[in-house]
Amino acid sequence: MEPVTHLLTGACLSRALGFPARARYATAACVIAAELPDADFVYRLGGPLLYFQHHRGWTHALWSLPLQAAAVVGILYGLHATRRKWKKRRSVEEPAPVRWPALFFMALLALLSHLLLDWTNNYGVRPFAPFNPRWYSGDLVFIVEPLLLLVLSMALVVPFLFSLVHREMGIRRPRYQGRALSAVALVLMAGLWFYRSLQQGDAATVVDAQEFRGGRILRRSLNPYPIDPYRWHVVVETPQNFQSGTVDTRMNLFETDPQQIYAKPQVTLATLAAKQSWLGEIYLDWSRFPLVVDTGTVGDTHPELSPTPAEAALRNVSFSDLRFRYDVLGMHSSEPPLSAEAWVDANRRVQEAYFGGVEQKGAH
Repeated sequence: MEPVTHLLTGACLSRALGFPARARYATAACVIAAELPDADFVYRLGGPLLYFQHHRGWTHALWSLPLQAAAVVGILYGLHATRRKWKKRRSVEEPAPVRWPALFFMALLALLSHLLLDWTNNYGVRPFAPFNPRWYSGDLVFIVEPLLLLVLSMALVVPFLFSLVHREMGIRRPRYQGRALSAVALVLMAGLWFYRSLQQGDAATVVDAQEFRGGRILRRSLNPYPIDPYRWHVVVETPQNFQSGTVDTRMNLFETDPQQIYAKPQVTLATLAAKQSWLGEIYLDWSRFPLVVDTGTVGDTHPELSPTPAEAALRNVSFSDLRFRYDVLGMHSSEPPLSAEAWVDANRRVQEAYFGGVEQKGAH
């Protein structure tokens, strides 16, 4: 999921379980831990392909969670020590005691929530890496789900607004308020997942009843749209081709068109070289429905350019995953999301590699 949902989930988890009353810094520990696995963002400094290789890697593996929980406690311990050193003024009300072991387990629970949330979308996680590098995904919610953002936000904003009213009226406000609303928000989140799983099953039934050009279904993938739980992006592989379309479970309707039928790409020397490169190995390890296409030379792909003889000899190989080739909320991209490309020379060596339109330096 995107960062805001993780942060809000950590805050709601802390309040719903009453952590602030049990240990000082509890909410801070849960909020930090709920987003900490995405610290793998630092790999972007090494280029887009390095980040793609390590994103949702070891920081999203179960074995690393105790280490990350210990890091959260270490951060809070440093802040606590600094605060005591500077003798900052304490609150009139005595705060909850500092319980470092309790904070460790609170942070660990928030870290687990991060993996669970990431599992619910179709990008996937590798919780058992490196022992088992397989990707797991629930394909239940889109990576940005406005309904979850609304529910989690309201669970935190409403108590804050009530506290302002209490202060304005001179009413003594509860010390730790909003616990019930946070619990309700988490229950609604789980309810949304459950309801979407039911709709996903209905969508699978609709797809399995279809007849596809190219023969029987070998594999299929049902990918969520945001907000609408009844609409699913479908990818199907048959012996002859790949096909994609949209299922509406309210109408029990499957829609597709000829432009969403993709012949299985011809294997060329360029595609073989690209698949065996750093880019190809990483991409094919992650992708479930890869489309690897030899699109030709620079003159074929960019006829407006005047390449040098060496550049003119390069062949372009594009990588995309059909699970992500669909428009969301009316937004259309000229380049498929999470796509990549490699430029292969006559000696079958990758000279340039791009991910998301950004070049990876030293990819060859």
